[in-house]
Amino acid sequence: MKFSRGLAALILILITIFQTTLSAEYLYKDEVINNPSFTQEVEKLGAELYQKTGISLRLLMLRELPNKQSIVEYEKELIKSFSEPTILLTFSELDSKVDILASEPSLYEYFDKKQVLSPVASPVQAFLMALFYSDGFESFKEIASSSGGTILPLLAQKAKDNQQLGKYSGSMYNGYVDIAEQVAEYKNVVLDNAAGNANKNSILIVKLLFYGMIIYGIFLYIKRKIYIRRQNSEAK
Repeated sequence: MKFSRGLAALILILITIFQTTLSAEYLYKDEVINNPSFTQEVEKLGAELYQKTGISLRLLMLRELPNKQSIVEYEKELIKSFSEPTILLTFSELDSKVDILASEPSLYEYFDKKQVLSPVASPVQAFLMALFYSDGFESFKEIASSSGGTILPLLAQKAKDNQQLGKYSGSMYNGYVDIAEQVAEYKNVVLDNAAGNANKNSILIVKLLFYGMIIYGIFLYIKRKIYIRRQNSEAK
């Protein structure tokens, strides 16, 4: 029995997809990116982290949370299926949700969940937000101490339709690397596949953009004040 080239090609594609699905242990679910290079980078870092620390860091990229579940409910249900110490980093595109859940409370000692999920990248930005939005000293301390975010500051950046997937993969990989590096540091091991400076440079760009906006805003404010003062002087 002869197979057509088209059928043979289809079988090869299905086999490749099946093999990729089986080997994607640390990019546990990907309904959004579907990029082999992205999968490969996550898998390399996840495998190295597990080999050196015994901790599985799994990334889930969901199109939408099923059955109107909250992201925490979904994570709690899924994490029961893993026997080894596991940290889940979960992103749901249509729900615009990101969360981190650990299978054991002790795992939260290995990384700073609040810092990773902070909506602000720098201490200066956090301080300014505290000045504007706090309603007391306690809330001021809470807001001012929340900075260093490696996911949400990049995820919040505007992007054209053809750049959305790049924004998703960049922000979530930043967060994945951040958690992995913190766990590795706590365990006193070095990750050869960590992004290192590349991750820090991405956040630096966000900081520079923010500082630039602040400086430009101050410049406009001063310029406006000088203009009003001159107008008042001329009126007299």
